[in-house]
Amino acid sequence: MREWLTVAEIVALGSPALPASEKGLALVIEREDWRDDPRRAREREGRGGGWEYHVSRLPAETQARWLAQQQAAQPDPAQVRAQAEWDRYARLPAKAKDEALRRLSVIERIELLGQAMPLRAAVPLAAREAGVSASTVWTWHRCATGVAREHRLAALAPRHAGRTATAECDDRAWQFLIRDYLRREEPAFDACYRRLVEEAAPAQGWGPIPSQKTLRRRLEREIPRAARVLAREGVDAAKRTYPAQQRDRSVFHAMQAVNADGHTLDVFVRMADGKVERPTLLAIQDVYSGMIVGWRLDRTENWHAVRLALADMVTSYGIPEIAYMDNGRAFASKWISGGSKTRYKFKVRAEEPEGVLTRLGVQVRWVTPYHGQAKPVERAFRDLAENIARHPACAGAYTGRSPQHKPDNYGQRAIPIEEFETHVGEQIARHNRREGRTSATARGRSFEQTFRESYERSLVRRASPEQLRELLLAADGTTCRKPDGSVWLAQNRYWHAALGDLVGRRVTVRFDPAALFEPVAVYSLDGRFVCEAPCLERTGFPDIEAGRAHARKRNDYLRALRELRDRELALSVDDLAGMLPPPEQAPPPRPAAVRLVAAGGRTTRAVEAEPEDEQVWAGAEAFGRAVRAIEDGDADVLPFRRRGEDS
Repeated sequence: MREWLTVAEIVALGSPALPASEKGLALVIEREDWRDDPRRAREREGRGGGWEYHVSRLPAETQARWLAQQQAAQPDPAQVRAQAEWDRYARLPAKAKDEALRRLSVIERIELLGQAMPLRAAVPLAAREAGVSASTVWTWHRCATGVAREHRLAALAPRHAGRTATAECDDRAWQFLIRDYLRREEPAFDACYRRLVEEAAPAQGWGPIPSQKTLRRRLEREIPRAARVLAREGVDAAKRTYPAQQRDRSVFHAMQAVNADGHTLDVFVRMADGKVERPTLLAIQDVYSGMIVGWRLDRTENWHAVRLALADMVTSYGIPEIAYMDNGRAFASKWISGGSKTRYKFKVRAEEPEGVLTRLGVQVRWVTPYHGQAKPVERAFRDLAENIARHPACAGAYTGRSPQHKPDNYGQRAIPIEEFETHVGEQIARHNRREGRTSATARGRSFEQTFRESYERSLVRRASPEQLRELLLAADGTTCRKPDGSVWLAQNRYWHAALGDLVGRRVTVRFDPAALFEPVAVYSLDGRFVCEAPCLERTGFPDIEAGRAHARKRNDYLRALRELRDRELALSVDDLAGMLPPPEQAPPPRPAAVRLVAAGGRTTRAVEAEPEDEQVWAGAEAFGRAVRAIEDGDADVLPFRRRGEDS
């Protein structure tokens, strides 16, 4: 029983004789000077330090509480002995357990005979019936005496340990052997034993040394297998000796949680630019059912492919609540998970743009790096790698899972990317439809059946058209070409009537590179949505029917424009002219002075007049007309008289 208590333990007793707080008890200790007697107060050893006080230093009522608590905590000795017997019984082999059961039947026979005869007569009789000596039965009876009936079987189990003698071995030789064997180079045990016997022991004078089999059995007995794996194969191998966590998927429903990862396929594929590469499959799997709900093929694992795979999933099935993502750069990109507070990579800044998952309200959870068991989709990749890469359609293009496993027909062909995408789509569909799945949620059904059964009775968020457009890739700086405002992307032309007002201006186009014949979303450079422009099909030059169809579409477009014009222009041209006032008749301009010119070009004096003198202006005008008439020969020249002369 413990006799020394800390301040916290004394307060925890709840004794009314002492304060109920550590601060109050500290004042009592200081006031009564509990530390003056070194026999009843000492400094506490260990982490944290402090002081401990002997139980005799406490008040009588507090001591009684401590003793009662300690007695209640003490286990029952009989129960302890019984548990020890059952622990010993559990380690016995089946033969010893059968012997314990036989002995128990003899003891029960003695109790039955003891009802009609004395014990000294019942024991020999039961011994003769069991075929053993009476002394042996008396020994069994003593083992069962005083033991509860439910614990007799363990008490009667054989106690002989068998052969326990071990061969003597020099401890220095043993340490050399296990140190040589438990290395990362994983040497063979017989090679380590030969080095010990033939080289180290004679040179060091070690002995005796048992046989190789004896030392191997001792190694396996004294050093657990997991410790041997850790020393020889490393931490990752040692982790596999611990049972993997089994997670219950049934706590989810369809499209509540998804997980995603990428896998490089072991197939040579000829890309659109003619290069031969091994493509990467980006797959998104529903956690509840195991069904693949979105996938894309690309050259590498990049955020563009992840974004498009998410777009496929959201378009077809909706928005999940949780996404368990791989910690690679493709999934941890700020364009996918920007703004998430739990990313392993990068720093989260206030000005960081939100990723598509963050804007969709998806809770992103990052799995343990380099730990495939954390992603259920890794199990699906094992099936898909077999069904895709080793399919007869990929014969000659299969590369093998490693350079050491190259097939004989390595590099004979490369599959065109369009053909390979079709093949991958077919195999993923077969993977989802294959019945007989043994998961806890499938129970013999296919992944698709499991998903459909839960999806039809689950509440799943659907994405708006704008959210779906946000998941597409963006081509910045595309110009609306003259004269109609159409935009060009990958040799395809897209047009909408709303683009007519943006001729010559640059716009942002969001598109799916795997569906370039579908309409593309057009945004202004400041992020405003303009329209969805469909792809205009390019037709052959002599295709008359295509020309007629194009003419019909153009006529419909012009008809719509005329209707818009007529609807907006409610006034006619005549109505417009009638609303305008008649023009005002302004008086002719008048010069400030008139210069008189005589016949022959001789200049006379200028006549100046004020604008207000109407008579002067009238005389000047008459004089000017007379002068012009004389110059034209239409009147006689009359001599001018001097001032004061008669007319």
